[in-house]
Amino acid sequence: MPEYSFTVSADNAHTRLDLCIMEYVQKQGLAISRSHLKKIILDGCVAVNGRAILKPHYRIQQGQGIVISVVEKTRDTVDAEDIPLDVVYEDEDLAVINKPTGLVVHPAPGNPSHTLSNAILYRFGSVSDINPGRPGIVHRLDKDTSGLLVIAKNNSSHLKLAEQFSRHSIKRRYVALVRGRVEFDEHVIEMPIGRHPFKRKNMAVGFGEHTKYAKTSYKTVQRSDTVSLLQLEPYTGRTHQLRVHLAFAGHPILGDTKYAKHNVFVRLALHAVTLGFVHPRSGKYMEFSSPVPPEFTLPFSDAC
Repeated sequence: MPEYSFTVSADNAHTRLDLCIMEYVQKQGLAISRSHLKKIILDGCVAVNGRAILKPHYRIQQGQGIVISVVEKTRDTVDAEDIPLDVVYEDEDLAVINKPTGLVVHPAPGNPSHTLSNAILYRFGSVSDINPGRPGIVHRLDKDTSGLLVIAKNNSSHLKLAEQFSRHSIKRRYVALVRGRVEFDEHVIEMPIGRHPFKRKNMAVGFGEHTKYAKTSYKTVQRSDTVSLLQLEPYTGRTHQLRVHLAFAGHPILGDTKYAKHNVFVRLALHAVTLGFVHPRSGKYMEFSSPVPPEFTLPFSDAC
């Protein structure tokens, strides 16, 4: 069990324990994510002046000695599988993938294999292992959502990319084909999202204590009497956010059988069309785009 220790400086006096340790972790280049650090503290593996502190928000004082005992995570077995990938960009630190609809991003109950994680292990060999059960995965798309994903090839890149997602500084743009004629050319949906009170595998708009702030903006690209093509930008990254917000607005995404009844389409009509971020090594902004799937425009061509 590796141990790391340091003394609280004057600059870090009166700051939160977790934030101070995260700053130390980043300076040392340690592969410890924020979620893993929180677990380390809650498990009693951080001591301040020899006393275990279980509160991440504990306020530290100048001169206190902090000792971190890092419990190494047990590696979950993810096997490499020869699954074709559409690689949009690749360098020594990361890769950008154009994920097809129907491909699960990482192994989970019900989908232990044949995922994007299995595919990138085969294609790239070595990727980040901060989350061993999800090698290389910094963020995710739903199984039936297609489009752009960034993959981390090493832990340093993973942490820096994850920090951008945490700050909501990543540029993400989607297109969706939705049911009905959308009234507004531009609009913002700003409604909190939480776990559905009865359908525990679903999310829902709500105002309970366990809901979280969520914000989505959209522009209407095309509309007919029965369908509309929207460009979407999520300001937050809640589970199923775009699908839940649009269903709440009365315009569910076509093909979404989870959040709309009798919603038949050839697939879930949601595609991650633009992805922009600062490269973790060079510090330069990079932006990638993916073509709108042709089936998204067919309802409009059929109407002409």
